[in-house]
Amino acid sequence: MLNKYDIIVVGAGHAGNEAAASAAKMGSSVLLITMNMETIGQMSCNPAIGGIAKGQIVREIDALGGSTGIITDLSSIQYKLLNKSKGPAMWSPRAQCDRKLFSNTWRRSLESIKNLDFWQDVVEEIIVDNHKVIGVKTSMGVKILCKAVVLNSGTFLNGTIHLGEKKFGGGRMGEKPIKGITAQLESLGFKSGRMKTGTPARVDGRSINFSLMEEQPGDVNPGKFSYFKDTTALKSQKSCFITYTNERTHDVLRSGFNRSPLFNGAIDSVGPRYCPSIEDKINRFSQRPRHQIFAEPEG
Repeated sequence: MLNKYDIIVVGAGHAGNEAAASAAKMGSSVLLITMNMETIGQMSCNPAIGGIAKGQIVREIDALGGSTGIITDLSSIQYKLLNKSKGPAMWSPRAQCDRKLFSNTWRRSLESIKNLDFWQDVVEEIIVDNHKVIGVKTSMGVKILCKAVVLNSGTFLNGTIHLGEKKFGGGRMGEKPIKGITAQLESLGFKSGRMKTGTPARVDGRSINFSLMEEQPGDVNPGKFSYFKDTTALKSQKSCFITYTNERTHDVLRSGFNRSPLFNGAIDSVGPRYCPSIEDKINRFSQRPRHQIFAEPEG
């Protein structure tokens, strides 16, 4: 077995990075285990931070000494304060980020923290002795001791991807799911469930006629996420754009509802409130003649 750590953090997404950084800064010896060092802080879906309700959470993390706000400010390409027409309690900061820069900045930040080590591997088992966690075992057969394990596995535990009529295991596109931990947690008395999210299509910007879309520029006087002086507000920004579906679009999509995993029983889990698929919008709000489609830069 390897040296014993105070804390092993499994998963180097947003939550795992914050957990590892905060524990190490408070003096604990921390090992951050990730499947791939190249995808630390990967923005898997839309490369944006914040938005309605979520922006306030990022600000709270920042006030507690977390890094997400700072990383966002250092990698953002647009800043916008949403819901300005409403009261201050409803104002929600949102930043569009450069996907690769966000990930690279997170990695540089983590690598600069004392007491924080990295291990590229897959955790397949939590080692439990007399009802107490004492370490983890990886797919390479390596056992590493610790006093506590923080699981931040995101979409990877028994993950399933639906792509049209195809269904296959995956944590995200091109990456395998993690097997074993879910079954072990259930054997220890935990309950497991399944949630869904929808991932937007990627479109080559060179194939889009932006002149036919509504431009959505950032704020004229952009703010920033972090309260600290480590970052400054953006001096230049990239625009997002909005276009709309129409009845012809809806008819084409409805013709495939019987093949859609959302409606044919392949998916029966609950999705995020503000992340419905276009099929779901057309089905639930069939009285509406059009729906918004956002085109947003990734960097």
